[in-house]
Amino acid sequence: MSVLAKAPARLLNAAALNVHTARLPATSLSPSSLYLRRAAPLATRAFSSNKDRPDTSSPDTTQNTSSSSDSSSSSPGKPLGKVSGIVNSILHGSGSLPKVQMQSQESWGVSLARGKYVHELQRHRIRPERFDDYVQLLSEAFPRMVKESNNKMRLTGSWLTEIGELDTAGKFHIWEFEGYTGHAREMDRLRRDPAYQKFLKELRPMLLSRDNQICLEFAFWESRPPVALGGIYEMRTYLLKPGNLLEWETNWRRGLECRRQFCEPVGAWFSQLGKLNYVHHMWNYPDLETRKKTREQAWKVDGWAETVYNTVRLIENMEANILLPMDFSSLK
Repeated sequence: MSVLAKAPARLLNAAALNVHTARLPATSLSPSSLYLRRAAPLATRAFSSNKDRPDTSSPDTTQNTSSSSDSSSSSPGKPLGKVSGIVNSILHGSGSLPKVQMQSQESWGVSLARGKYVHELQRHRIRPERFDDYVQLLSEAFPRMVKESNNKMRLTGSWLTEIGELDTAGKFHIWEFEGYTGHAREMDRLRRDPAYQKFLKELRPMLLSRDNQICLEFAFWESRPPVALGGIYEMRTYLLKPGNLLEWETNWRRGLECRRQFCEPVGAWFSQLGKLNYVHHMWNYPDLETRKKTREQAWKVDGWAETVYNTVRLIENMEANILLPMDFSSLK
């Protein structure tokens, strides 16, 4: 009897083993027992299904239904229908991948993004002893950069960390450009600008590190224009598990309607260049007590608990920073 001809019997024995091991905790089983415990029910179901309902996928199988049990044992080289497929998959792995219809990452960007602007999120981690120098330098340089660009690059906002990584003062700076073309044009201009090069030369010794991301706005969440809102800002940052951006957006688009009954969002972005799979969204509150009450109220709205449940499992890491706008910030 061939190896494959014996396979159904071994799988039935594995199913019996699965009955005995079902009551044992997983930690007490060997890796091979755990594998059989998971694989046996699938294989035995397929075997039973094949036994009760013959495979009619080909003329040969249909013609030989009445003698399938005899021919399977006497003809080792003959296919065993669905059973051999399952057994072969368990022993050797599947020979082909299932055809799954998916949107490409590029098309996700098109469908999720507002499409009008590109935003650059900058993070500066400064040396604590250079805090005052840093604030003074940026207060002079950033407004000048906006003015000299003829408003082709706009400063959405600059914030200092109030609660979070305190040594990352000036943690968030958000710049807005007219698409990738506008970003490339302005970066080229700044590289040739002596005043900007002087600014970088003075800035670098003040920093421990800096990084940036090129982000797009979510289509359902347009960023606030320059306005003085007062109070505090909360920047929430999520690192998503790869491949979950579309599902996150679908759930958050619904959940936003629950939250905005109590406060208006400031903006939301997802990263396209730099560190990937990041989502950022920003809120404004008069104070921390109002923030607390607002978040509690959202739980009373139908749909919010479902949004949280559906999105938490998509997240690898998350953080929330309370920020205060710098004096020259467009959003205050």
